Amino acid sequence: YIPSRTEFADGDLPFNDPMLKDQWHYINDGKNSGSNTAVAGADIAVKDAWKLTGGDPRVIVAVLDSPVKYDHPDLAANMWKNEKEIPGNGEDDDKNGYIDDYYGWNCERENGDINWEGARASGHGTHVAGVVAAVNGNGIGVSGIAGGTGNNDGVRIMSCQIFENGYSTNLDASANGFVYAAQNGASIAQCSFGLIGAEYKNDKEYEMSYGAERAAIEFFMDKDNNNSEILDGNIVIAAAGNEQNPFSSYPAGLQDVVSVTGLGPDFLPAVNYTNYGPGSNITAPGGDYLQRYYTDGTGENNSDVFSTAYLYGLQYDYKQGTSMACPHVSGVAALAIAHSLNIGKKLTTIELRNILLGST
Repeated sequence: YIPSRTEFADGDLPFNDPMLKDQWHYINDGKNSGSNTAVAGADIAVKDAWKLTGGDPRVIVAVLDSPVKYDHPDLAANMWKNEKEIPGNGEDDDKNGYIDDYYGWNCERENGDINWEGARASGHGTHVAGVVAAVNGNGIGVSGIAGGTGNNDGVRIMSCQIFENGYSTNLDASANGFVYAAQNGASIAQCSFGLIGAEYKNDKEYEMSYGAERAAIEFFMDKDNNNSEILDGNIVIAAAGNEQNPFSSYPAGLQDVVSVTGLGPDFLPAVNYTNYGPGSNITAPGGDYLQRYYTDGTGENNSDVFSTAYLYGLQYDYKQGTSMACPHVSGVAALAIAHSLNIGKKLTTIELRNILLGST
């Protein structure tokens, strides 16, 4: 049995983005994932949240990942820009210690060149960014969780490039990313990266090898580096890992980091990848390749997560993993901060964490 593809009626979807109907991970009616075991409601219930807010440009989400394609037609309007910097002039115009950091910072090369042109580029960071804040209501492509309501009111994506051509050679790249994000206005660090799960099984082992990264996480979360008028600090959200281990990988496994595992459209753990158990905090849709069915021979009906891309000339693509689950939680956190800003309600980071973990 292969279910027919859903044709949502006019008015069923809140935005005019034509591929929103394929994003079962936002709105799952039991048919639009293409899985014959899908469960209606196995999604993040964002349709109801969008009645309250679609985002707020005062909220900045730092994507520590491979580069975000900042000129992607479905991301450009929601990209963070350092307006005090003149791009490409080789000078530190705003005197923040970073030269030409207009769209963020290349933490691998330690310069302002956000570069996605390498032969081994994966589009990973661009896919993650689209889940958080692809532009809503622009009549093209997909929707983002905190991508606004079509009125230039989405959250802003800051690209902190810690990988190039699919890997990193700079051991301090991720640490550089957390420090840059803290110093330049980000409230959420979106971290779809981590160490191989079985390599480190406790905080001490991890911190002995990755002390700089741990110190940078603490710097980002330090209340003195708070970047929101309604929060008392910043929050780190990270992927639990994809090795099917019964514990979270690091840095997600740290107690003060929100660790995200992955589920499929059947509301069950993604059996072919997700870590789970100790160190993990919350699950979100990450896709499930083994649930995948094609109805038209093109792969258009897919049980993975659908978002922005640039790999092989594609503007949009399906991916799976806790990497894809993680930005769902970052996007929801961004909506929570946006709503609190709109109603003038102050939150502690502990309260924000409890809102996330206590609502599911």
